Amino acid sequence: MSDQHQAPPADGSLHADCANCFGLCCVALPFAASADFAVNKDAGTPCTNLLDDFRCGIHSQLRERGFPGCTVFDCFGAGQKVSQVTFGGTDWRQAPRTAGKMFAVFPVMRQLHELLWYLTEALTLPAAGPVHDDLRKALEDTEALTRGSADELTDVDVAALRHDINALLLRTSELVRAKVSGRKKNHRGADLIGAKLRGADLQGANLRGAYLIAADLRGADLRSADVIGADFRDTNLRGADLTGAIFLTQAQLNAAKGDAATKLPPALSRPAHW
Repeated sequence: MSDQHQAPPADGSLHADCANCFGLCCVALPFAASADFAVNKDAGTPCTNLLDDFRCGIHSQLRERGFPGCTVFDCFGAGQKVSQVTFGGTDWRQAPRTAGKMFAVFPVMRQLHELLWYLTEALTLPAAGPVHDDLRKALEDTEALTRGSADELTDVDVAALRHDINALLLRTSELVRAKVSGRKKNHRGADLIGAKLRGADLQGANLRGAYLIAADLRGADLRSADVIGADFRDTNLRGADLTGAIFLTQAQLNAAKGDAATKLPPALSRPAHW
């Protein structure tokens, strides 16, 4: 069985809205030449593909041009929050003196929004009812942090916050997976790189932080599996059932390989490259 739910939230605030962002992921974050990026780029340096209007000049060709890493990044809506709320719609080109602070705030906001995503999802899960009050309080407190000033945001102890919220998310996971009958597999943090798991019964499994890079999960049953932090780069999910998977994100799907037969939670999209 699976605990059916919709990914959060309906208002789109935790989904990237690039049209209202000042290209922050293309400037604030560094990347190194690798299979994910064609070139090196330092933090705070605009990507050479960033246009004057903050759009990507090769957006429709990122994978073909050697930038697949860009296609799997998700800011969870942090970009537009920093751009339009924290800095009131004034971009770093108009006000260069704000650039350093804006670029420092963005990765903090991104982590806060990721936590908001997980907390919001957890609150849609009926089985997590016993911790809904604590989850709601954590969500309200975290949302309040995102409304702080730039200085307040850079002072947030994100590691401590993640530690506290993770305890709630772990309890949520335990409650949801307990609804699945039978013995559940525990692969938390496991090295499953290249593992041959075709057709595996992973229903209700603990896959938190598992390394599933290039693993073969064709036709596998991942309903109600906890996949928070699992690395799905080049994971073969063709024909797999991910309906009801706990804490699955669009970025994880974008990093994987799938097809029309891959079953997804209703609110997540089938990646274009599948």
